[in-house]
Amino acid sequence: MGSARSAVQTAVSIAALAAGALAVALHAQQPPDPAAAAAAAPAPAAAAAAGPGDPGRGKAISYTCLGCHGIVGYKNAYPMYSVPKLEGQNADYLATALHEYRSGDRSHLTMHDQASTLSDQDIADIAAYFAGKPLTPSGRPSGSVPQAASLCTSCHGQDGVAIAPIYPSLAGQHEDYIVRALQEYQKGGRNNPIMKGFAASLKDEDIRAIAGYFSSLSPSLQTESRPYTRFSAQ
Repeated sequence: MGSARSAVQTAVSIAALAAGALAVALHAQQPPDPAAAAAAAPAPAAAAAAGPGDPGRGKAISYTCLGCHGIVGYKNAYPMYSVPKLEGQNADYLATALHEYRSGDRSHLTMHDQASTLSDQDIADIAAYFAGKPLTPSGRPSGSVPQAASLCTSCHGQDGVAIAPIYPSLAGQHEDYIVRALQEYQKGGRNNPIMKGFAASLKDEDIRAIAGYFSSLSPSLQTESRPYTRFSAQ
């Protein structure tokens, strides 16, 4: 988690990695190369402002986050799509995402407002809490991989579990959220220039195939349990 500040400049997001993998495949028609995919991500700097994430403190300060991410089936109001599942995700990736929302590299008004109040240490702690115990790879293919998603597995794994902590795991993530993330890279809602270039070549059917495949995998990411309140479902 100490690498969060560096990761925000170099790490890639959930959908963009998938998009990039597919774009390369369509352009070059080459087989997946996991080693090359891993090498493409710069190593995080040894020193960073934030210390290791403290999940206990993260739980204490994440009560507003749970207002959306702690409710099973909760959706963003407009445009309507599912908020992402976070439990089991890589903490480094979650920290990267929060930094990007804070800086405006990801465009979402509510997330920007929330992240703008957080220090680097707050982000590290919240990411550690929501990650919980990250998914572990099975090392086994999860059935037949659609052609559109074939190179995505170089970073995200055939079982949907990322090959490195700075990459997001996709197993069981909401299908409509993956679709939305890919579209944001195409239309400028997420501003990583490399990922925008990759996503630009995707067709609608490619996006649907990528999202459909990864969302179907298990064991999957989960919605973090929200502490009981009198307003919770009985």
